[in-house]
Amino acid sequence: MGLTRAELADRILGGWTGRIAGNMLGKPVEQGEHWTRERIDAYLRLTGALPLTDYLPPPPPGAESFELRPEWERCVRGGIDGSCRDDDIDWSILGLHLLEAYGSGFTTEQVGREWLLRLPYLQTFTAERAAYRNLVDGLRPPLTATYDNPYQEWIGALIRADAYGWTCPGDPRRASSLARRDAVLSHTGNGVYGAMWAAALIAAAFTAPDVASALETSLEGIPAGSRLARTVRDTAALYEAGLDWSTTLTTQAERTAGLGWIHVVPNAAVLTAGLLYGEGDFTRTMALTVRGGLDTDSNGATAGSVAGVMCGAAAVPPRWSAPLRDRVSSAVLGFDGIRISELAERTLRLAERAG
Repeated sequence: MGLTRAELADRILGGWTGRIAGNMLGKPVEQGEHWTRERIDAYLRLTGALPLTDYLPPPPPGAESFELRPEWERCVRGGIDGSCRDDDIDWSILGLHLLEAYGSGFTTEQVGREWLLRLPYLQTFTAERAAYRNLVDGLRPPLTATYDNPYQEWIGALIRADAYGWTCPGDPRRASSLARRDAVLSHTGNGVYGAMWAAALIAAAFTAPDVASALETSLEGIPAGSRLARTVRDTAALYEAGLDWSTTLTTQAERTAGLGWIHVVPNAAVLTAGLLYGEGDFTRTMALTVRGGLDTDSNGATAGSVAGVMCGAAAVPPRWSAPLRDRVSSAVLGFDGIRISELAERTLRLAERAG
């Protein structure tokens, strides 16, 4: 792999830090039907925060038309004191626990068992909640994903993939395989491919020379004709053709119209654009991804994870890491209040074992 233990530790901590910071950045504006790209930028202009280089500023007086999420006071500049609880982080923690408990040979049935043991039902959403209900009703995979579940290609499985990438540094195919075994509990088709892609992308980020190379490698284990793979490649092609970020996103929004703001495919376009136009800069990558709209906290989290792995924790600007206070709030049983540094250390042990 070519990384020393100290470098690997720094990259993994960067991934955890970036995921949590990106999630916190996007959380106040996570409502894609209301928080369009245009509305997000209008809010940033109103608050004097465009271009975005820090957590979102609080709303000024007279900003009633900008409806931030109820948790916004704990997710904006000056209000952050450790991370807020969020499913985007809960799933990463649960993935870590799963690998610690069962190793890389875990089964999809064991994934479901840990959901029931460790995660409250009301802290799951869309496809995950449908699969959780199916598990309680006694169904087994793959029926847990397909029975009465209209969310099978939404973004949920993608946001569960980070732990598989972090623990397979430089081995995207293995990361993709682990993510698939998790994803099929609740998703099918592009929903599964999104998880495989994200895990492979994070694994590739440890050794790839740049983001474009990591993106290219990340698609090797996914059907080339899938809509997920075509959307990622189309977004990269628009970037390579010299279109600006906004035009690329407008083009891709037209091509994916009608899928909805939580579907994995349009979000993959926003995420790919944020990574490419971010050009390796941690802050710019997260800012552009969140400004892209749709599922802002999920996309911000994944972009932050990739960027954090590529640059390492030591290169993450303190304005992102310091307010987190090295502390995570989580609904996962036994993990609330855990330190980010401990999560990273435990992930490092798994990565070393896999290597």
